[in-house]
Amino acid sequence: MQNYVNLIYREEEPEMLPLCKDNGIAVVPWSPLARGKLTRPWDVQTDRGTNDEFGARLYSVMEDANRKVVERVGEIAKARSLPMAQIALAWLLHKPEITAPIVGACKPVHLEDAVAALEVKLSPAEMIALEENCVPHPVMGFA
Repeated sequence: MQNYVNLIYREEEPEMLPLCKDNGIAVVPWSPLARGKLTRPWDVQTDRGTNDEFGARLYSVMEDANRKVVERVGEIAKARSLPMAQIALAWLLHKPEITAPIVGACKPVHLEDAVAALEVKLSPAEMIALEENCVPHPVMGFA
């Protein structure tokens, strides 16, 4: 199943992910890096971020809360001397229901970070720190 799951948007966790796990359904999340939002400081603009209307709809909702999540990813990445993408993907890969994320790589470094995230082991304290600023969002996705 292609679920919309990342550190900013976690609405699938309470019901859908456990259902998939219980029924042996593979979960392959799309937008695991929140269309790049989880890979750089919140205020850094990219061409994609500037021109991505769909992404703007997804991440302009609850912007203050989303910013706090991104800042926490940045703090842990800095403390571990790792790219933010590796931390965000490692968090996702620590979820037992997740089979593999759809990384949407368009540069070699995207693949390098995705592969390297497989080796990143987050501590329980880091997992809590990453999750503590997450808040429920309105149900979103393709509309």
